[in-house]
Formats: sequence, structure tokens, C-alpha cells
Amino acid sequence: MELERVKILFDECLEEIGKVFVGQVELVEGALIALFSEGSVLIEGVPGLGKTLLVNTLSKVVSCEFGRVQFTPDLMPSDLTGHNVYSMKDQQFHFIKGPVFTNLMLADEVNRSPPKTQSALLEVMEEKQVTVDGETRRLPRPFLVLATQNPLEHEGTYPLPEAQVDRFMFKLMIDYPPVADEKRILGHYASGKNPHHHLGYDLKPVMASTDVLEIQKVASQVIVEEKVINYIVEIIDRTRNWHSVSVGASPRGGVNMLVAGRTLAACRGRDFVTPDDIKEIAPWVLRHRLLLRPDIEIEGTTVDDVILEIMDNVEVPRS
Repeated sequence: MELERVKILFDECLEEIGKVFVGQVELVEGALIALFSEGSVLIEGVPGLGKTLLVNTLSKVVSCEFGRVQFTPDLMPSDLTGHNVYSMKDQQFHFIKGPVFTNLMLADEVNRSPPKTQSALLEVMEEKQVTVDGETRRLPRPFLVLATQNPLEHEGTYPLPEAQVDRFMFKLMIDYPPVADEKRILGHYASGKNPHHHLGYDLKPVMASTDVLEIQKVASQVIVEEKVINYIVEIIDRTRNWHSVSVGASPRGGVNMLVAGRTLAACRGRDFVTPDDIKEIAPWVLRHRLLLRPDIEIEGTTVDDVILEIMDNVEVPRS
């Protein structure tokens, strides 16, 4: 697949998703970049903003199988990965696949389940496989976890384990829509359209699942010059030594920044990564990896504020 074709498909995906999911362009772009990078996405926002609608619409546009898991306090690890069941008929154990055996898995309200259940996602997100009773099974490709979480101050939520949080390539935010977008949303319903069943939208698949794998291959061949690598390393290093940060980004954060930068460049039709690509995706990659000092948080400073400070203090390599 040629780079120009990648750009065309990316733009067409944005256009088709925009028919149903109004606004939130950064969120939609981030979800597509993560899919084409074979990463995972953590989406934070209050209920009712359309997170499920986004994932469902994305699955239709890229012709991928869609699965949804509602995380609850009583959800068990085997409810995700699957389990072996003994058959009296042939006196053998048979594996019953869990909902992770899909292409796009929506982990809805992921922080409503305890850490024991969260741990089941570690192997799923990193190795794209599950191990049950000593037997390892690969997940279908492409594979993407899109997890939604409510803000931690909401009742009945658990903090996600650090090991799991770091496995998300991006953390994307979804907020209340502007007035103009909200009028469009209400207009859809007033005209008889049904977003949840995509009725009345003339939604068309843009690509096949095999095209997603081809785009991943093309993106992996995008050139990353040494000066851009040095730029990424300098950003990651600054997060570990910044005065308002208690825990900085891991090496996985730098890897995710490079991989996502490649994908973003490919989706813009370029065969090389620029510093602007890195600056654009840096907040997505870093905001869930940095822990601020308690006194800084009390002052009202946000992680995004600190990321902006760090980016402003790292010299941008010149062309």
C-alpha cells in the first residue's frame, strides 16, 4: 500500500465516523492512530458522551469485529479471557473463548472492577494473547482495546494498577460538546436517525480488516531520523527530572511516542517523522504516565499543564 493511499483511507475514516459521532476530532484521530499502531486507548470522561458509540462506529468503518465488556465489581478474569469446560459427551475439556477474542474490544467503565480482574488485561494488551490453564492462545488481528473510565472521584471506582495504565498507548479525554455540536446531535434524533443502530446515516465501510494490517506494516517503515529520536529521549528524560513530577514516563512511553509518531506521519502522507508529529501526540502518550507531586495537584495544576511546560523547555530540532 502506498503512503498516499494510507492518507486517503485515514481521511475517509474520519469523514465516515463524523457522520455519526459528532465533533471530538482529537479523540477520533487518536483512536485511529492507536488502531494503526496496534496500541490501546484509555478514554476518560463522564457517562453519556458517546464513548460506546465511537467504538461501535469505528468497528463498522474499518470492517472489524466489535465486542463490548461491561466492567463490574464482580467481573472475574475468566469472564474476559475464557475458560475450559468439561464435556461429559466426549469426556474432554473444551475452551470457551471470552469476549477478548475480537478485533475491537470496548472495556466499558474499566475502573469499576477490582485489580484482580484488571490483571487479566496485562497479557492481552501487551502480548495480544491469553494464557488459560497453561495454554497460550493468540488473539485475532488487528486487535485494539479501547477502555473507558469514569473520573476517579465518581462513586464505585478503583484506581487502575500502574502496570496496566502504562500499557495503554494513549489516554484521550472526552468532554461535553460545544453548543453547535450538541445541536447537531439533537438534530440527528429529531430527524429520525438512530445513531446506536446507524440507521439513516448511509454509513459505509472504508476498508477491510486486512487493510488495517497493511497500514500497520506501512507505518512501521516510516523513517525516524536520529534528531527526532534524540528529541523523544529528551522529552522522556525531562519528565523524570521535572520539579513538579514525582514519577516520570517509562521507556515504553518513549517507544509508544516513536511508534505513534510514525503512524501519524503515514496518515499525513509522509514517509518521515517530524518534531511537530511528536509534539502533537506527546500529551496523548504522557498524560497517564506522569504522577504529579501532591502539593502541585493541590494548587490546581493539571498533568496537561505540566506536559506543556516540559515541551516548551525542550529544544525542538531544526530541519
